[in-house]
Amino acid sequence: MNKIQLFFLLRKNTKLSEKRHPMFEANQYGKFFGYIVIGFLAIEFLALGTFFGWLAAKEDTPEMIFYIMPFLLIMDFSARFAVQQTPLMLVKPYLLTPISKFTAVECFLVSQVLDLNNLLWMVTFLPYVFVVWCGGVTGWAAIGMLFLLHLMVVVNSQWYLLVRTLVNHSLFWWALPIVFYGLLIGPFFFLPDAILDQYTDFIGNFVDKHGSLWLLFALIAGLFIVLFSINRKLQMRLIYDEVSKKENTKMKHVSEFKSLNRFGQIGEYLKLEIKSTMRNKAIRTRFIQGLCFITFFSLTIAFGDMYQGEFSRNFFCLYAFIFFGATNLTKVMCPEGNYIDLLMVHEENILKLLSAKYYYYSTILLLPVLLQLPPVIMGKFSILMILAYLLTATGPVYCMLFQLAIFNKDTLPLNDKITGKNQMENKWQGILSMTAMFAPVVVVFCIEAAFDATTAYWVLIIIGIIFTATEPYWMRNIYQRMMKRRYQNLDGFHTTR
Repeated sequence: MNKIQLFFLLRKNTKLSEKRHPMFEANQYGKFFGYIVIGFLAIEFLALGTFFGWLAAKEDTPEMIFYIMPFLLIMDFSARFAVQQTPLMLVKPYLLTPISKFTAVECFLVSQVLDLNNLLWMVTFLPYVFVVWCGGVTGWAAIGMLFLLHLMVVVNSQWYLLVRTLVNHSLFWWALPIVFYGLLIGPFFFLPDAILDQYTDFIGNFVDKHGSLWLLFALIAGLFIVLFSINRKLQMRLIYDEVSKKENTKMKHVSEFKSLNRFGQIGEYLKLEIKSTMRNKAIRTRFIQGLCFITFFSLTIAFGDMYQGEFSRNFFCLYAFIFFGATNLTKVMCPEGNYIDLLMVHEENILKLLSAKYYYYSTILLLPVLLQLPPVIMGKFSILMILAYLLTATGPVYCMLFQLAIFNKDTLPLNDKITGKNQMENKWQGILSMTAMFAPVVVVFCIEAAFDATTAYWVLIIIGIIFTATEPYWMRNIYQRMMKRRYQNLDGFHTTR
């Protein structure tokens, strides 16, 4: 079997694996809503490409698109975390087969290059190139520009795979994209206008005298080959480390959290939640990422000029309190799918587990409160806003997210960060997560349109207090409905282990 035949065989097996997954039908709903979002974004980026093309043709600067490409590539890089997986998920089932592992990785990398998602940016590039072509650029130059722009997106996909693999291996690798993109776009934010003009003029003059479109194309193609080779070797090495569970084990003191013993069985489950966050790679990584994101946005709003609009401030204030729930509670009971049978031994075991989860995720919201103090001190956030979104999170949002305990039935691996899956297991996860992110802000703006912001925040506070105070009642209702589906859920947990 040659590489081309193997490539088509692996693509066929991957598609069959997706169709045979118990959550395939549910994921179809998630894809449907995703296509709607992509459709709206496509219209916006189509207008963006047309506008910049018209501006470039008017100013007789067809290379203008390359000045904004760093920002487009950053957007592309960030979006890939939601939709693109690393090659290791594909290679893992074939480790014990006579198929060459390097060839399997190569096939996946090639499939990433040929992925139709890489063509999404064509909705911006095509109108831009068409407008500048109408403005006087030759046909060959327009075609070359289009191919170069697409090649930059493909290189960005390989760069993403490299960063994603390294970050999954160690969070310290986040410094790599931060430094790279900081050097790339930092001058646009921190250099004075006069120096920035000299900087861009120097680059433009150098390219005019010593470079060409085809030379730049050759350099980008060379960078693609280098990243492809690094991904091929690096990901093959890391997959053996993870699949074989290769770890550097060190003896260390483990806290018993004896202070939680006073809470009985709920205290034991609180210990379980704390130790899961501390020990399990997948959960710990999401927790650390949340702290980093919240700190970044908090400091940016407090000391920068970005995100100063009314919507942005409300959204990011709410985001700080919703993040932990949106990333962890959307998969509530999925980690417990590894040992769900043991939880069924005693009556109301799961009710106490759910209550412990609620108390745990309510308590860790004190961290966002502390991280939001800089914007409060700088006058960007009000205490009333912080309190409103805090109670919104512990009240109606958590009530909504805990409903997923009824429908979730896909076991989540605890430590497989690199080879583990990252998609939504059912349609409700995506719907409720997006609702939790935007619904409270929409409510605030609707009430503010009729009254004022203070009234809107007081309404959220009252609603939050009601839901928070009635937690034992709606949590028991969730437990009772979950028990009615227990055999269906058990079957799903067993199948997806």
